Amino acid sequence: MGSVTLWMQMSLDGFAEGPDQEVHWPVVDEELCESFLDELRSADLFLYGRKTYEIMASFWPTADVDPAISEFYVDFARCWKETPKLVFSRTMACAGWNTRVVREDLVEEVTALRAQPGCDMVLFGGAETASAFMKHDLIDEYRLFVHPILLGGGIPLFPTPAVVSGLQLVDVMTFDSAVVQMHYQQMASAR
Repeated sequence: MGSVTLWMQMSLDGFAEGPDQEVHWPVVDEELCESFLDELRSADLFLYGRKTYEIMASFWPTADVDPAISEFYVDFARCWKETPKLVFSRTMACAGWNTRVVREDLVEEVTALRAQPGCDMVLFGGAETASAFMKHDLIDEYRLFVHPILLGGGIPLFPTPAVVSGLQLVDVMTFDSAVVQMHYQQMASAR
């Protein structure tokens, strides 16, 4: 059976987007990403909401040809381009870079993918897409990157109270940037 892991940046006060849908505040640097590149390479599919996909597609397709960019970012750019992607959008007609647009039933699409043996997916968001996945119990693991910033408003990652009784803490990592990554997974008995 396949699985979905949510990788989400959030503020200390629980917001995935700041006021006015701001998403520029996370500190996403090499240290934060480097330890996870091998894991991302093993993913079968990256999942995005439209806004997050557009942010990624505005940089990664050509990042590996920038002579000033670090070797890590070259590796990540190549991983991003090579990995198949789905973008969930009611407004986007098509997307490039090995990406298929799903305009209709997100739940039906992801349920079918999860039914495939070994289809490991990473959901990068955004907040609305992550909320839809949570609402329909489509997330098997959570990697929450909590940033040391208080936004004071915006779009919360958990718009309604989350049921956490079925989650088990896998590990916690801290980074020099003071970002804390918490990794949870659904307990087998909860699924």
